[in-house]
Amino acid sequence: MATPLRWTFWMRAAEGLLIALAVCFSLGATDAGSRFNDLDHRMMCTCGCNQLLGECNHVGCPDSPRLLDELRAAIGSGQADQQILDSFAAKYGATVLAAPTTHGFNLVAWIAPFAVFAAALLGTILLIKRWGGLGGDARAAAMASAPASAEELARLERIRRETGS
Repeated sequence: MATPLRWTFWMRAAEGLLIALAVCFSLGATDAGSRFNDLDHRMMCTCGCNQLLGECNHVGCPDSPRLLDELRAAIGSGQADQQILDSFAAKYGATVLAAPTTHGFNLVAWIAPFAVFAAALLGTILLIKRWGGLGGDARAAAMASAPASAEELARLERIRRETGS
């Protein structure tokens, strides 16, 4: 009888944890300040400083205050986040977005780093296999079946003496 009670207890505990997590993650989701902070960190300053809009800190920036005011006005007018980002991209170009979109050719910017890493990893694995030549057992069998000549033994002995191994 203890097993069903334990199961019920753990199921209730898991449900409570999930509800607590949902509440914690939803807090501030509709807060204008958190939306502003989220959106200004998803855009770049257009002054050429290559910093996020919310982090642009160079003295006398001509663009940052104006862009931040536009962002506040867009949030105040009730636009959705994607509408705001789209309007900024239409007005200032795609370079205002901190991350490229996941549509069309911009998708390459997301895929290319992983594809290059996978190709380099595959190339490295193939190169190591090629350098390895025969496997350990096959190499030992090949060496045992082909006796070394006197010249080969002399060369190996000279290499051993010169390298000290």
